[in-house]
Amino acid sequence: MFSLKGKIAVVTGGGSGIGRAIASLFAKQGATVHIIELNADAAAETIQEIRQDGGNASAHSCDVSIQQQVLDTFKQIGGIDILVNNAGIAHIGRADTTTEADFTRVFEVNVKGAYNCLFAAIPVFKERGGGVVLNMASIAAVVGITDRFAYSMSKGAIYAMTLSVARDYLDDHIRCNSISPARVHTPFVDGFIAKNYAGKEEEIFEKLSQSQPIGRMGKPEEVASLALYLCADESGFVTGNDYPLDGGFIKLNN
Repeated sequence: MFSLKGKIAVVTGGGSGIGRAIASLFAKQGATVHIIELNADAAAETIQEIRQDGGNASAHSCDVSIQQQVLDTFKQIGGIDILVNNAGIAHIGRADTTTEADFTRVFEVNVKGAYNCLFAAIPVFKERGGGVVLNMASIAAVVGITDRFAYSMSKGAIYAMTLSVARDYLDDHIRCNSISPARVHTPFVDGFIAKNYAGKEEEIFEKLSQSQPIGRMGKPEEVASLALYLCADESGFVTGNDYPLDGGFIKLNN
């Protein structure tokens, strides 16, 4: 089950964290994986890991916020069957503390970046008779998260874009779903804690872990497992849905 043999998958932001876990799992399941990543060193590490495990993967240096770079990259890749819009950046701030520059940057990477990849991929899907899109949203799209104004805006847009794409391309056999993780333990989380809470790393890590009702952060591999299901043929009847992967955060955090 859940074989991706013969499939060509594009994973944006595949150099670390959730993106790396998805790229690695998809390769293990037989997909040819193309990683679109601005950080060339991180992408190279992911590619090396995949190839050491016998997988087939390539890296493409590209800023997803620049449409021409995205179009050129997709042209270089050629045919694709799966697009995972995972690339994104975080931001801490409220409406009155978020600068215009920061707001614009979050929008350009998280929202415009996903749009650019959709713009490039959908014509290819149409030519091939169908395809699968998986967008990485967040629980911030549906619940209020303190000090995450711009980030929440961007993930709310991803949620809405998922529904729109799923609706518009039913007749083209293009499925589109999203995953909304709560806090997942990635290198970004460790870096954020070290930068903002020096000397209190263990205390803050435990506090953040306990903010999920289940009592811990998620693992990138757990997100990847759900991503695999949503991109495999076994989920062929699934489109236009968002899947919270949140340790009970949305429904149980009262």
